[in-house]
Amino acid sequence: MKTEEIIAQLPYSKPFLFVDKILNINENGVEGCYTFDASLDFYKGHFKDKPVTPGVILTEVMAQIGVVCLGIFLLNKKFNSNTSIALTSNEIDFLKPVFPNEKVRVISEKIYFRFGKLKCKVKMLNQKNEEVCNGIIAGMIV
Repeated sequence: MKTEEIIAQLPYSKPFLFVDKILNINENGVEGCYTFDASLDFYKGHFKDKPVTPGVILTEVMAQIGVVCLGIFLLNKKFNSNTSIALTSNEIDFLKPVFPNEKVRVISEKIYFRFGKLKCKVKMLNQKNEEVCNGIIAGMIV
């Protein structure tokens, strides 16, 4: 399955699609990137005069690239419009802020995928290759 096909199958659209490109993907993990456009609505109020990307959005980026894209790849042709995806758990440590117009890279390693549950170790790096957050994210694909 081509990376463009995986992105096209994501159940999200702008402004809530947080995957620009999948750089590498295989049965053990995925690496992808996203650039935070300064015009995104949440920057207007988080925080006044010094916008920072909310942690919940960073978590969503890691989930979309690190779990959902990988899940679509692992399911291959079995993924369709009747497939549902849900976050089941996450534990994320935030280490550095991410600012408007910053490009991030997400690297995910599969811990396990069985009975429709995918659990991954995920980290996000900024353009300086500094780790900005990391953790474990799990989701169900049914």
